[in-house]
Amino acid sequence: MSKTIAVIPGDGIGPEIMAATLHVLDALDCGLTYDTVEAGMIALEKHGDLLPKPTIDAIARHKVALKGPLTTPVGGGFTSINVTLRRHFDLYANVRPAISFPGTKARYDNIDIITVRENTEGAYLSEGQTLSEDGELATSMIRVTRKGCARIVRYAFDMAVKKGRKKVTAVHKANIIKTASGLFLNVAREIAKDFPQIEFNEMIVDNACMQLVMRPEQFDVIVTTNLFGDILSDLCAGLVGGLGLAPGDNIGEHAAIFEAVHGSAPDIAGKGIANPCALLLAAADMIDHLGMVEKGTKLREAIRDTMANDRDHVTPDIGGKGSTQSFGEAIAKRVKAA
Repeated sequence: MSKTIAVIPGDGIGPEIMAATLHVLDALDCGLTYDTVEAGMIALEKHGDLLPKPTIDAIARHKVALKGPLTTPVGGGFTSINVTLRRHFDLYANVRPAISFPGTKARYDNIDIITVRENTEGAYLSEGQTLSEDGELATSMIRVTRKGCARIVRYAFDMAVKKGRKKVTAVHKANIIKTASGLFLNVAREIAKDFPQIEFNEMIVDNACMQLVMRPEQFDVIVTTNLFGDILSDLCAGLVGGLGLAPGDNIGEHAAIFEAVHGSAPDIAGKGIANPCALLLAAADMIDHLGMVEKGTKLREAIRDTMANDRDHVTPDIGGKGSTQSFGEAIAKRVKAA
């Protein structure tokens, strides 16, 4: 197989973790070639635009992108680059796996939860935002559609079937937000009937947060709306050791962008100590998406093996003595040997 993907190294630690990730992908021999394009602060400095047209065109052309962390300047009317990409390409499904890995000192060691978050509607549309002249009253509107609810719930169930998962939990607040969250819950109940082989459960979001902390083993696949999904997916990342192990997949009908969920960490940029695992795990999901599931599995196993048996080469954030480069090289060595 030969496939070209768009590569966006990103800001801060982005170029470092991207270099390590591409080194591992080359060792995995996936037949990938890279069209490297720019976004974020680097693009703003060079081209006067956070998201230049050639970058948008490259993603549209190749339909798959691997993206490092991007920085959106605070203030000045700049719109989030990630939100812009999701809306432009209608990347309606945000898939966030949380899987336990050895050596992280996380509180749990048996987590395997996938959060499927609606990515284009809900509270993050920021519609109807107003602030009264006296600064005393702020309003914002939440809008969801039956179509948006249906396609994210169906995506979650289809993914559960494809991956051999057993249970889908719809997380909502329909007891209070009776229209927007109520529509989502009603649609989830309807679609669940089409998948009798998958256990369906529904849970109010505040209880879901408590249950995730107390008994996370009861969850398999979570499907929810935009705001709740953003919060719950980070909570799940905390169960396995933090955002350094959190990949994010943004999937639409015509494009898919795979990314590290964490930020650009400018405080450690250039020091060679950034953990590349989140981007590597996103790359593994990308490989799955491209139909190379065996190679994606091999990559995850190499990450796990390195973290368990090669502590000298893993990064300091997970208790090792290594660097971004040494971590990537150790994983690449295992990939080649497998």
